[in-house]
Amino acid sequence: MSVKTLFLAGTSALLLAACQQATNGSEPEVTETPPVVEEDLWTHGAMVAAADPRAVEAGLEALRNGGHAVDAAIAVHTVLGLVEPQSSGIGGGAFMVVYERESDEMTVYDGRETAPMAIDENLFVENGEVLGFLDAWQSGRSAGVPGAIALYKTAHDAHGKNAWASNFEAAIDLAADGFVVSPRLAGTLADPRLRQFTRLDDHPVSAAYFYPEGEPLAEGAVRDNPGYAETLRRIATDGIETFYIGENAEAIVATLAEDPRPSVMTVEDIAGYEVKVRPALCGEWRDYRICSAPPPSSGGVTQNAIPGLYDRLLPEEGDDAFAPIRAFVDAQRLAYADRDHYVADADFVQVPAMDLINPDYLDVRATEVFEPDAVPTPGDPGVALGGNPMVGMWGQDPTEDAPGTTHFSVVDGDGNVVSMTATIEAPFGNSRMVNGYLLNNELTDFARQPRKSNLPVANAPAAGKRPRSSMSPTIIFDEEGDLKMVTGSPGGNSIVAYVSKTVLAVLDWGDTAQQAAARPNIIARGESVGVEVDVEGGQEIADQLTALGYNVEERRGENSGLHLIVVTEEGLDGGADPRREGVALALEE
Repeated sequence: MSVKTLFLAGTSALLLAACQQATNGSEPEVTETPPVVEEDLWTHGAMVAAADPRAVEAGLEALRNGGHAVDAAIAVHTVLGLVEPQSSGIGGGAFMVVYERESDEMTVYDGRETAPMAIDENLFVENGEVLGFLDAWQSGRSAGVPGAIALYKTAHDAHGKNAWASNFEAAIDLAADGFVVSPRLAGTLADPRLRQFTRLDDHPVSAAYFYPEGEPLAEGAVRDNPGYAETLRRIATDGIETFYIGENAEAIVATLAEDPRPSVMTVEDIAGYEVKVRPALCGEWRDYRICSAPPPSSGGVTQNAIPGLYDRLLPEEGDDAFAPIRAFVDAQRLAYADRDHYVADADFVQVPAMDLINPDYLDVRATEVFEPDAVPTPGDPGVALGGNPMVGMWGQDPTEDAPGTTHFSVVDGDGNVVSMTATIEAPFGNSRMVNGYLLNNELTDFARQPRKSNLPVANAPAAGKRPRSSMSPTIIFDEEGDLKMVTGSPGGNSIVAYVSKTVLAVLDWGDTAQQAAARPNIIARGESVGVEVDVEGGQEIADQLTALGYNVEERRGENSGLHLIVVTEEGLDGGADPRREGVALALEE
């Protein structure tokens, strides 16, 4: 029962008692009418935290107009797709976690891209050889059917308060009038490595847009995008059918059918796309309830497993100030190994998601901590929980997912929440552009090698399947069931580490939201531990882990984009990752 339900039940009991007292005596007592108590009002305000100030302002304007957090999310993301096209857009997909405060309900909208119906597990195998990532990435067959627009509509139908069309106005105006190219976008386009490895400056449409006259867009230049404006106008005015049926769908199919390695996607694949509406995957940690997206997202599994393992690996006593960092590293190594092995599209394969966060399993798994120089391997929740073995069901999968992603967090004036992570996979997706937006390369999130040791890999490609994602949009509640924290990040497979860092930093290490976002990133997946050494405190962490025997990879230029909101007694505390260009701003009353 929610706090609100308990409050209403108590109020009803008091009123019933008063009525009974008045009818039992000859002279009812005359008492003053008690003041009407407002029902559990939200008093903490509203906030948007996202990767670009223009997107944040669009979200705040939606809230000023009386919008729900979902209205703000649509406004935020459509602007991000224009001004931060390297990270996400309407040619990709997303996971949106929505919390409705009045009903105390949580819903996950799975807008993950789907594979064409004509593919099989050998999508990225040619002549018996597995394609390298670059060849798979810069190909037509890397793209899945985009899910973002359908996600907008499904979520808006359930929660939206503003008119559908109004949520697109900010992005349409910016696209039509032109937006100022930010330093990050300009720097990414000018990066010689990007130009070497992608076809962004070779594909005729994307080259004309991003490299006019052969030169990358410069910082401070004004770039309009009439194609994007027109695409959004049609969606706003005539509905999402204009995206999934007709000219736009035909353009997607035609572009993806070009060499190299043309796709087999059809207009029927696009017209048949469906958003999956799923329950959130939640677990208990200390006095908190951590909720995130279920498979094919990694969020619900990893954001519960890592804090749970962390507690079990902390020494019970002692004054070792470095113990929390070591426990965090070892917890990641265990959780990543499990995630890599088991998490995939649960509509296609058996995923023991609840078993992987079961406290009894975590008790066992914590005893399997690896030596610093060991190669982490998955656990077996079947055996640990007294059932049949599970680990032999699948071949082990080291799939890398790339960091072309964005995350934003929204709390509206009624305490409703959106945590949304959106992506086109690698920077600028697969470099192919239609009608003002880039297409994704999400299918490279599948295991390119579909079998290991003659066993199928859980995350192998299949017709209509959604690839596994590291995206971890997360909402956390306190012991009273009240909102405590909204968090998430882009960053490929490092998302798991980035997000769990903020969970522990805020709820265990005492950081503010901004301090948590700015902390050095530590990514412990597989044999090595990546440590961000160009951030204050990072080099010291790297040195201590090296001394303990870990294989440390010193990293610079981490690609996190943490945007989080924490509820405090004073109000909402926002954090925006200093590695990107975002802000966290409250709605002024």
